[in-house]
Formats: sequence, C-alpha cells, structure tokens
Amino acid sequence: MSELLVQMEGIDKAFPGVQALQQCQFDLVEGEVHALVGENGAGKSTLMKVLTGIYQKDSGRILFKGNEIDPKTPKDAQDLGIGIIHQELNLMPHLTVAQNIFIGREYMSGMFLNIKKTNEEAAKLLESLNIHINPLIKVQDLSVAKQQMVEIAKALSIKTDVLIMDEPTAALTESEIADLFRFIRNLKNQGVGIVYISHRMEELKQISDRVTVMRDGQYVGTVKTEEIEIDQIIQMMVGRIIYEPPKTQSTVPPDAAVVLSCKNLNSPVVKNVSFELKKGEILGLAGLMGAGRTEACRLIFGADPKTGGEVYLDGRKVEITSPSDAVEHGIGYLSEDRKRYGLAVGLSIRNNSILAHLKNFTKFGLVDDKKASKVTDEFIDKIDIKTPSNKQLVKNLSGGNQQKVVLAKWLIKNCSILIFDEPTRGIDVGAKSEIYKLMNELVREGKSIIMISSELPELLRMSDRIAVMCEGALTGFLNIEEATQEKIMKLATQRRQ
Repeated sequence: MSELLVQMEGIDKAFPGVQALQQCQFDLVEGEVHALVGENGAGKSTLMKVLTGIYQKDSGRILFKGNEIDPKTPKDAQDLGIGIIHQELNLMPHLTVAQNIFIGREYMSGMFLNIKKTNEEAAKLLESLNIHINPLIKVQDLSVAKQQMVEIAKALSIKTDVLIMDEPTAALTESEIADLFRFIRNLKNQGVGIVYISHRMEELKQISDRVTVMRDGQYVGTVKTEEIEIDQIIQMMVGRIIYEPPKTQSTVPPDAAVVLSCKNLNSPVVKNVSFELKKGEILGLAGLMGAGRTEACRLIFGADPKTGGEVYLDGRKVEITSPSDAVEHGIGYLSEDRKRYGLAVGLSIRNNSILAHLKNFTKFGLVDDKKASKVTDEFIDKIDIKTPSNKQLVKNLSGGNQQKVVLAKWLIKNCSILIFDEPTRGIDVGAKSEIYKLMNELVREGKSIIMISSELPELLRMSDRIAVMCEGALTGFLNIEEATQEKIMKLATQRRQ
C-alpha cells in the first residue's frame, strides 16, 4: 500500500476582511497526481501556501509521512522534501538559466563560484527533462513559456517527495504540455506525490488520479478521476451547471460600420498585417505561440514602435505612438501578463481602476475619493470582483479577480475598442463564463473586441470571425460559420503564400 505523504485536517486561515480557508482538508499519497480545483478565490493556492510555509495556518494540523509539522518558511518545507512551482513566475531576469536554477545553491570551488560546474549540471537537468533551452542564456531573453519551463526545472533540481504545481501549463504549448506530462508520469513512477492545481478541466482526465474540489475557502469533496465526468467536477466547483455553446453564426450585421482598419503593419516581428474590425464584432486572433498575435496588437496600441503601416479609426487615419495615444482614441488593452503590464499590485482596486483616466477623478491635483469609490463599486458589482472593499490591495486578490480589475479599468474608461490578450488565462470555468457573458454584453452595446486566444474552443465559442497568424503574417480569415479547429490549425501552421 502506498505511503500517505501529506494529511491536512481542519485548516483555517484568515486575512484582513477575508476568511480564506475554513476547516479545509487534503491528503496525498506517494506516486499519485492529486488535482486540486476550484474557482478563483476558492482557496487552492492559499491551502498549498500553508503547506509550503509561505503562510502560517490559524488552526488545524499538518502531517508529513505521519509526523506533525508546522513549516514557518518555504525553506522549512523544502528541507522536508516539499517543493512548489508557483503560478506567477519567480525568476531573476538578468541572470542566466543555470544561475536561476541553482540560485542560493551554487557549486563552489573553495571561496569562488564554480560557474562551469553550475552550467554543466543545469545542462544535464534540462536534458533529463527534455527541455531544449541553452543554460547560458539570460532568462529575460526567453519567452513566457520557456521561463515557465525554467521554473519547473528549478523546482525539480531539489530532491522532493511532494511537488506542488500551480497552473504549470498556463503558458505552455501543446508539445511542451506533452513533455511536462511525460515527466510527471516519470516522477509518479519514482514515488513522488504531485499536487496539480489547474483550471484546464480537460487536463484532469489526462494526468490526475484523484480530484479534490474547493469552493469559497471550504472543502467540497474528493473523487477518483476515473469515476467522475468533467461536467460533474465543474458543478461541484461552482455549485451550478455551466454550459457555453459554440457560436454558430455571426451576430454582426452585414452593413456594420468598420471601426478599426489596419493596413500593412510592420515591425521586426510583424509582416504586412492588414485587417478590419467592425462595430459590435468579436474578431478572434488565432495562431501558435510566437505567431506574432500579441506583437501585432501592441503595434495598434502604440506599445511597440512600428516600422511601417497605417491605422484608421472610423475611416480616419490616426497616429498612435504610445499607449496614452491609444487610450485617448478609445482603445483599451488587456495584456496577457496582467501583473507586468496591467496592474499596480501594490495599489488598491479603486486606484488601479481609475489609473487609465485619472484626470476624470482629480480636482486641483487631488483624487476625488468619493467619486472614484462610487464608480469602482459599480463595476465591482457589475463584474463580480470578490473583495471586502474597493480599498483591498490588488496583490491580495486571486488571479481571476486581478484580471477583472484590469477589465474594470477599461470599462470605466468606456473604451469603444478593446483588445483582450488571453482574457481567460489562469481563470476558472465560472469566471470564464462571467467574462464571456460580459464580452457578449459589450458588443451588444456597440463596442468592438479583438480577442487573442490560444484556446481553440474559446475562439469558436466567442468569435464572429477568426484571423489566423503564422510567423508574423496573416495566413487567412475564417467566418465563424465555416470555422473548425482543423481549419484554424491548418492556417496556423502554414506560411503566408
């Protein structure tokens, strides 16, 4: 019989104004993948941060291999053999891959760093994980997906009995996910117990043995994956049935006005990209990672300089050389990296919400707190941001609620054109459904949306039309009536003719 590695019982944890965990339980046996699921704010990450010493529990007990433990720091947990891969990247961008992997545990030759040995060991580790990254390259020069793989290698460079993976596949391609799953299975065979936190329901059947569901900071139940359907797990998560049918036809009238026209956009990455966006349209932008989708939209938003091309709004040519220009023209951008580009996490929800249009909330250089709070509260209610008040710091919110704060910022600005870059990445099925409904409501009000998404079902569910990119160029357009996953992938893997 497999050894019980972890047993958590009656765990409580409160933060100011929020009861994050209430009488929670969880267990893990050696050689299994135990999925931990729930909506954003359900308490999944908080429970695992208690296990790894990042947070201290208020009550309850934790057993590790039968002995009661109370880790006060991440190092306490690490020394026991409990490792964690966080959802948010935790790397030093100015250091090399090898230096990041062995930071704090560098190989030494007497009093000096043994750089050669560090690089050699990093190369061996990456090769064993089938991760094709040069250990000498700086992390800042890697894509988000490659940085995520470095995080995984870093965690696995330490001998672990328990490995916690918090949304490990959020920024990975299908081939990278397949490589990760192969390695997870190898770890299982070695007796490692793996806690797998994910919002991607389709992954559970592929990789997990058991599933524990949490809701509103409480334990709901634990089931064997092979004995339950995904729809039942979702219902346990949200307490209701969620069904989002794919879109079968465009909702945009044939005579709808063109609100945005891009002609021959060029940059070192983007190659002669031209397309139009109509009023009330959701234009899906598809392609594999590195296809140039984000880069093309950053040119429209003025976040990156273009080397050529023109942008027209309502038929009038405009010069957009900075994000502030774009905002003044009524264009909002929800970045895929919300913490880096979308939020000031050390500020409150209210202050983040009014940042894009601060002059509308100031008098004589001072913020009108009453006006700002009133407007922010309206949108907290409208898009259901889970928070005790608008004064809550954004860093204390779950990932999904942080994404909603970014969305509130542009809704308060009342932008007519919204660029959504991976709008539901790292967001649970319940919050996804809310954002889909909100997007549909926005286009019914006459706003227009460009939606970049790596999830093909999401593109087919939401788009009126789909533009596909490959290697920086547009390779084709598909009306939603004719679009299929196969047709999208064909265009996403072919070079422009």
